[in-house]
Amino acid sequence: MPRFTVLTPVFNTSPDVLEAMLGSVRRQSFGDWEHVLVDDSSEAPEVRERLARAAEEDPRFRVHLRDDNGGIVAASNDALRLAEGEFIALLDHDDTLHPDALAIVDEALRASPEADYLYTDEDKIDEAGHHEAPFFKPDWSPERMRTQMYTCHLSVLRRSLMEEVGGFDPEFEGSQDWDIVLKVTERARRVLHVPRVLYHWRTLAASAAGGGEEAKPWAFEAGTRAVQAHCDRVGLNAEVSRDLEVPGVYHLEPRSAEEPLVSIVIPTAGQRREVRYEDVVLVEHCVESILTISTYKNLEIVCVVDSHVGTATRTRLTELGGKHLRLIEFENEFNFSAKINRGAVNSSGEYLLILNDDMEIVTPNWIERMVMYAAQPEVGAVGARLWWQDGRLQHGGILFENGGYPGHIYYGFPGTSGSYSNNILVAQNYLAVTAACMMASRRTFNDVGGFSLDFPMNYNDMDFCLKQVASGRRNVYDPDTVLYHFESSSRDTEVADWEKDKLRERWLALTVVDPATNPHLRHGMPRISTPFAWMKRRPPKLRDLISR
Repeated sequence: MPRFTVLTPVFNTSPDVLEAMLGSVRRQSFGDWEHVLVDDSSEAPEVRERLARAAEEDPRFRVHLRDDNGGIVAASNDALRLAEGEFIALLDHDDTLHPDALAIVDEALRASPEADYLYTDEDKIDEAGHHEAPFFKPDWSPERMRTQMYTCHLSVLRRSLMEEVGGFDPEFEGSQDWDIVLKVTERARRVLHVPRVLYHWRTLAASAAGGGEEAKPWAFEAGTRAVQAHCDRVGLNAEVSRDLEVPGVYHLEPRSAEEPLVSIVIPTAGQRREVRYEDVVLVEHCVESILTISTYKNLEIVCVVDSHVGTATRTRLTELGGKHLRLIEFENEFNFSAKINRGAVNSSGEYLLILNDDMEIVTPNWIERMVMYAAQPEVGAVGARLWWQDGRLQHGGILFENGGYPGHIYYGFPGTSGSYSNNILVAQNYLAVTAACMMASRRTFNDVGGFSLDFPMNYNDMDFCLKQVASGRRNVYDPDTVLYHFESSSRDTEVADWEKDKLRERWLALTVVDPATNPHLRHGMPRISTPFAWMKRRPPKLRDLISR
């Protein structure tokens, strides 16, 4: 049994493109492979002639000829039935593999023998053969996989598991790869990511890489149905839709009729600030925003109020909040963690929504959205997309770089921009999200001991999120939950050295290599050297080895 079966459905492929695809497999530095090619009744006779010649030249090329044109799913299933490899590597008929693709994949799989799905980075090649648009991906992100088919190429799946889930489903023609990857990863013991550009996606006018949604509109609609079927299987109560302006981006809308009690915990010192040329008490503005914009009704607002906050503010909060509001006195020296814990203890909700007092709601169903994610038992904290008053991005997830230090990704970018690979626009998993707006179930909050008093000012939210990760949960950034954040209104944002040192001392093992980014990215953007990331690595010269 070969280690890999490269699986390729073929239809009317131009001779030069077909030759390049076949040659990229033939030149693999790893030799334990077979290449199963199924011609889906091509009209051009030279296609079958070239496939027959390939099989004659190398018996590892195995060719099957269909009598009728059944489409990509039918041809792919024919190839899967013929496959004998332990793993299936999916290769389109107009694309190519890096010469070391199978060798590097084999090395990764041998290091993690329980892995059932592996994907690599990719780039595109234009019709002249020039490399462009490298896609450097994060490690496995279940949330991102529901809003963007980001793993795409090269995908390598364990054959036995592909057969177990029924192979390629004709219901999702055009997005059959997305569908089968979702089905396989629902059962996979482990998912691997190899951060190397090992696949080259050709940008022809008729392909999704070159023509986008206009080339294959049915494929994007099939993607909606594939993700919807996945959500239904795993019990995620969401309605899936595709973005009509940004091809390849999808959205989840909560559809649960249930409204468990949500406790919104707001620590406040009662500061004032000018918001849109009007002087306001921030916490009053925040509470009014919650109650006038939110569509979620089963909520309580727990304001943890410093003892010096005046009677006028307390009275106004009571008038605004009515039966939804609870004021909790905080007499001690400022400690953000202690204030959050005090609010949590004095609340009753099944879910805790931690919120700064300098916030304003944009998305009416923001609470429904956060509950949709937080209700999953494997999810720890849920964060939102936060804009400054001028519309720039304040928070779209936290990255750990430069030896384990946290920072906001795309800080100051236009709040509605897609950024690199539409990162801002798709839900995904980060090691941490900001507590300026963060939800967790009470169960997971209590399970990790709430907020640590070791971080009274800064990094308490980072510590909380990392405790969730250490407990086996994942944290979620939801781009469709949007709020304004009038940041720096309540306290100094300068981080002390001792806070940085304590965070690194406690969590460096988790943060030194952040799974939400890629070695070829810095602050979420490609490094200068990335145009050459596809190149084959050359062995060192003898004199270089001697000099070491």
